[in-house]
Amino acid sequence: MVSQHKYVKTIIAFFSKYKDIFQYILETIIAIIIGFVVAGILMWLGGYDPIKAYAALFTSAFSFTDPYYTAMTLSFATPLMLTALTFAIGVRAGLFNIGAEGQMYMGALGVIIVAALALPSPLYIPLEFAMGILLGLAWGLIAGLLKVLRNVNEVVSTIMLNWIAFWIVEYARVYVYPDPVDASKTIKVPPPGRLPILIQGTELSLAFIISLIIIAITYYLLWYTVLGYEIRATGLNPDAARYGGINIKKTMLYSFIIGGITAGLAGVVEITGRPPSYAITTGLSNIFGLGFDGIAVSLIGGNHPLGIIPAAIFIGALTAGSRGMQIVAGVPLEMVKAVQGIIIIALAVPGLIRLVRRYMRVRRYGR
Repeated sequence: MVSQHKYVKTIIAFFSKYKDIFQYILETIIAIIIGFVVAGILMWLGGYDPIKAYAALFTSAFSFTDPYYTAMTLSFATPLMLTALTFAIGVRAGLFNIGAEGQMYMGALGVIIVAALALPSPLYIPLEFAMGILLGLAWGLIAGLLKVLRNVNEVVSTIMLNWIAFWIVEYARVYVYPDPVDASKTIKVPPPGRLPILIQGTELSLAFIISLIIIAITYYLLWYTVLGYEIRATGLNPDAARYGGINIKKTMLYSFIIGGITAGLAGVVEITGRPPSYAITTGLSNIFGLGFDGIAVSLIGGNHPLGIIPAAIFIGALTAGSRGMQIVAGVPLEMVKAVQGIIIIALAVPGLIRLVRRYMRVRRYGR
């Protein structure tokens, strides 16, 4: 009896220690069920078979016999991991940084600027990454300086900077770096400047491994360095952090800089690592929205670097599986997009609620 009682106490202690993690997992499972049920009802009302559609979705996103489908899912997840990090780092610092979209555009532009140069082959990839990171960082730094020097709301500044970046890159696509053969896109990244493909015949490149490395570095930075502690302390309680000697403005600025780096990298890996275009297309259509999708991924992943990985893969699976829903189940693209939106919203709601609660707590006790 004594050993059994001790065993029960050990289990209770374990669940108590990791209560937040188990609560997050339970909330995510419930959100997934609700999202799929509501989206299934929508398809049924539209005259489509939701069971057949979901079966097509999952078989088109994951396969144990054909690596193509899983590889495509991972390729779609790759840039979302990096743009999600931008938002997550901001949240950890108590900010609502939604500027990953524009910073990603600038990172992509950095690749094309280098691609237009005549360079020795070994220099293309390192210079593409350096230029993309530099432009993404610079675009994030603008919002950061506006915040710490003039107290400009980061939501307003980043939205405006997103659209400024969009038109700068679109102007460059049309007038500065157009493809002389195909006016719908920029010049292509030369072969020496492209990331290696991990599985031939797919779009999965070394970019996926790079994204995982960046996530690991970010996790270490946030939880095992002084700067990471200061970022998290600022987000949890700015007044207490200030009283403890933390420079709040400096910490916020660092969060914008790190976020600009990760978003700029997203633009770099998407242009250098995704065949067949290796260019920026009309209206930035091949990269448009990846920054905003990263916000949903971050919320689903609990704004945690490690949680972002499965969240990004799940959203990547929805993107990859959408083709199967159209071809196999006959669901039109508009309905597929609606289904994806419902599922993503359902998954993001728990994270959004936690974010709002944190924001209200900060407002209640002061900044």
